[in-house]
Amino acid sequence: MKDKSFDHSVHIENIAMLARIHLTNQERQGLAKSLDEILGYFDKLRMVNVEGVEPSAHVFQLYNILRGDEVGTSFDAKTALQNAPKQRNNQVIVPKVVE
Repeated sequence: MKDKSFDHSVHIENIAMLARIHLTNQERQGLAKSLDEILGYFDKLRMVNVEGVEPSAHVFQLYNILRGDEVGTSFDAKTALQNAPKQRNNQVIVPKVVE
């Protein structure tokens, strides 16, 4: 059950200090109301019966759709470099991007 007498101003001041923002009194009151509403949602969640529900990190079951790694044949240097615009010593030459 939500404690109606709980004062959120201490938490809001701490959060504002950590975020290094200045809040007006009106902004503090608005944030206190928002924080109260958010905590109210947690109260609603506490009422939900979750007995027998397996914990999960995602709503839908996720499956790995990637194939397994298998050792296979690879290209030789000549085949791998045949479409390279510039090459030297079996390496692709690329434009310089860092000074």
